[in-house]
Amino acid sequence: MARRHEVPTHLNVEDKLLLGLSVRQFTVLLAGASAAYGIWSGAPDWPAPLLYGLVAAVALTSAGLAFVRPLGRGLEEWAFALAHYRAMPKLAVWRPAEPDPADWRPAGADWAELAPRAAWTARERGTGGPR
Repeated sequence: MARRHEVPTHLNVEDKLLLGLSVRQFTVLLAGASAAYGIWSGAPDWPAPLLYGLVAAVALTSAGLAFVRPLGRGLEEWAFALAHYRAMPKLAVWRPAEPDPADWRPAGADWAELAPRAAWTARERGTGGPR
């Protein structure tokens, strides 16, 4: 009997972790909820409108990062692409370096001394035998 193997056909689908959320979405929401709770419990003496607004801003930002995916990419990927674009130079100029004659011409050498010598035989190398 021949063995049968299932070929995966949904390779571009993220695995679901909990309540239909992917691992990335769950992690972003958990980090946002932790940050919102840290603000809520860390500043109890702040004015209520400021505290509510800050907690709501953190919660909405984390929900946006978790669920908004323009063109199939997360907002963190777009932020990285924008930062990379801003950091890269926008203009490239090519200028060939001028060669320094001292680098490629030995000092005091005559032009005849710079002529190449064929050295494929022992006789022309000036030695009696092979090297």
